[in-house]
Amino acid sequence: MRRWNGWGDDSFVYELPDSAARYARETLGPGRPPKDAPLEEVLAQVPASRLPTHPLISADAEARVRHARGQSFPDWVAMRSGQFGAVPDGVAFPQNREQVHALLDFARAHDVAVIPYGGGSSVVGHVNPIGERPTLTVNVTRMNRLLAFDKESQLATFGAGVSGPELEAQLRAHGYTLGHYPQSFEYSTLGGWVVTRSSGQQSLRYGRIEKLFAGGHLETPAGPLELPATFPASAAGPDLRELVLGSEGRLGILTEATVRVTPLPEKETFHAVFFPNFEAGRAAVREIVQAGIPLSMLRLSTAMETETTLAMAGHETLLGALKKYLALRGAGDERCMLIVGVTGSEALSDAASKATFDITGKYNGVYATQTFGKTWHKNRFRSPYLRNALWEEGYGIDTLETATSWSNVPTMVKAIEEALRPSLLCKDEFVHVFTHLSHVYPYGSSIYVQFLFRLAPTPEETLECWHTLKTVASETIVANGGTISHQHGVGLDHAPYLQAEKSTLGLRAIQTALQVFDPQGVMNPGKLLQQQS
Repeated sequence: MRRWNGWGDDSFVYELPDSAARYARETLGPGRPPKDAPLEEVLAQVPASRLPTHPLISADAEARVRHARGQSFPDWVAMRSGQFGAVPDGVAFPQNREQVHALLDFARAHDVAVIPYGGGSSVVGHVNPIGERPTLTVNVTRMNRLLAFDKESQLATFGAGVSGPELEAQLRAHGYTLGHYPQSFEYSTLGGWVVTRSSGQQSLRYGRIEKLFAGGHLETPAGPLELPATFPASAAGPDLRELVLGSEGRLGILTEATVRVTPLPEKETFHAVFFPNFEAGRAAVREIVQAGIPLSMLRLSTAMETETTLAMAGHETLLGALKKYLALRGAGDERCMLIVGVTGSEALSDAASKATFDITGKYNGVYATQTFGKTWHKNRFRSPYLRNALWEEGYGIDTLETATSWSNVPTMVKAIEEALRPSLLCKDEFVHVFTHLSHVYPYGSSIYVQFLFRLAPTPEETLECWHTLKTVASETIVANGGTISHQHGVGLDHAPYLQAEKSTLGLRAIQTALQVFDPQGVMNPGKLLQQQS
């Protein structure tokens, strides 16, 4: 069963290697394991529902608790401590667009706020009830079937609540793939990917979700919006798909989505290359992507992330031998690891590999066989489980991300890390910060930063520490010309920083569009745009 107060399936436990626990202690000090609230205690605090009865809506206390929070750090503090605050007044599980329409009619008639809910994997507060109105959470995961497949046009239409594994299994039966693999792949949904402008780990080959999303059906409080999916391109005015992409549940509920799919690749391999330093790796990655070599992924870690990854992996004897070998080849203490994904036909993959490794060799990259690449690929959806293990040892870990131009990448990485590291010294606490470039483009790169710190003695103090870190990082990103979100969306946590990117006039335009589709403001209020005082 899905964990109610953490990440993933509760039958899977990520065993923290001794080397990882030791590394955390040596870096930050002894952890402070928290006392988690039991589910029974949380359920006893759930208030009575304020919703009128409806055949599609459940007021069950456990269902409401399980839909009250996502996966942001404040959500974790709330879930683990049992201090949930607001919970939805009811949860609905519609199976088709007609039932969604009926639920929106109900919400308008009774002045109920509606929160669309897919996999609940949001890390920025998309699914949290806020405000005074009664709240209905609409879980769309029962709309999960492949509804139509046009093999000739390579278009597949799904219920928007289909999860990543369900989607890929249904496509694989036809010999096709979408190729969209965010780290939350196991639980996130197609509709969630669309409305948060998601990016998958292999977007270098397959594209971000805005490239893959061809059209679909949106149920809004003002009526249905059909987005034709059969146009390969159109010059007929503004593209309304762009309104839905990134709308974060503010316009309505996406019930169906048509996506552009591709045949399963003949060959897929993952490789590791170690550079003597980050600048050499950055230069190599930039040259590779600007050369247009058809790869599926380039993921470059800084020296600190490389060291952290190796230290937390276990297998100390093997890693000790690797470090000696790399040092002999010129990749010493500042070594940086690049994971390369090569996906496609046999002939194209071989040519892409050769062209890539010719370039990495120019920058003194040391090829380290496919072992590390295979290990990364095997564990890429398991790494979120590390969060559970670290929390239970008394450490909190969170992520933030941005994107900027190639010329600004070194400045941005340095600025974020230097802003975060001393942020908790006033509390006599250290912050361990490490970074990688997760998605690259000819014109720039995303920057993905993780920060690890000790949990405080109380949930309130832990949350205060996180707010300090999140604020200083967000302000640094904005001050240095980065987007406030490359792949996580806006939700609650990023809304205060959106104006710097969109401008006052831009925010007014977005607000006007929301009012057209949702005149009463029932859809996910407070997300994307801050609530008006």
